[in-house]
Parts: sequence; C-alpha cells; structure tokens
Amino acid sequence: MDSEAEVYMGLALALAREAAEADEVPVGCVIVQNGVVVGRGRNRRESARHALAHAELIAIDEACRTLGGWRLPGCDLYVTLEPCPMCAGAIVNARIARVFFGARDPKAGAVCSRVALFDLGLNHRPAVFEGLLADKAGPLLSDFFRRKRHEI
Repeated sequence: MDSEAEVYMGLALALAREAAEADEVPVGCVIVQNGVVVGRGRNRRESARHALAHAELIAIDEACRTLGGWRLPGCDLYVTLEPCPMCAGAIVNARIARVFFGARDPKAGAVCSRVALFDLGLNHRPAVFEGLLADKAGPLLSDFFRRKRHEI
C-alpha cells in the first residue's frame, strides 16, 4: 500500500485512539477527496446515546456537508475496522469510490467477514482494500475489549 493511504489511515487511527480515551469502541474514519480530508468521525455511540453514531456515518455526514451533496464521488473512506451492515449500506448510498479498512470484524463485518454486502449487485460497488495498518488497528481494539472485560 502506498504511503499516502497509510497517512490517511494514520489519521483514522488517531480518531480511534480518541474514541478509546472517551471510553468508546476505538474506531476512527476519515474521508478524502483529491488529497483533502472532507470528513472525519469516531465512534460516539455511548456519549451520544445513539445507535447511528458510528465513525463512518459521522464522517459521511461531515463529508456531505463539506461537499454540499449526498453523493461523494471520487471520495475514499479510511476506517480502522471493517464496516458493519449499516455503515456498508451508507457507503453504497453515498457512492464512496474506495474503502480502505484495517482490522476485520468477525462478528459484524459486512465487507468480507460475515457478509459481502458490496458483492450483492447493488447500484454501486466501491473498490475495497483490506488490512491497511491492521497491525495497529487490531491491537487497539483487542486491548480496549480486554480492559473492558477486566472492569466487569
């Protein structure tokens, strides 16, 4: 993977770390168009008390507001964890061009782990690149859940 992609995933990882510090599942996301970050998000479900406060949805919302429309042509999405079905659906609906993700999500991943939503013949299919900085994203998630289990 090229260093530019790693830079953007690094930004997503920084957002994931912010989420962990706020006691949220550490997932971060950035959306980039033509080398400019147009959307950022991190998990906020606990603090927002809202089921839709996933990193990807927050980043997509910000990118739509930044670019002035619901279609995000030519945009790349970088997220630290494989998108869930809800987020994968939003990616399709926003017409995101490419999706880069770090760690697989064996419990809820909708790109390749549990279901391959992008392969269902929907009206849009982004290119997918998996495993980008997974060696950093995976341990961030594992450490977070290990700490949570010890709190119980």
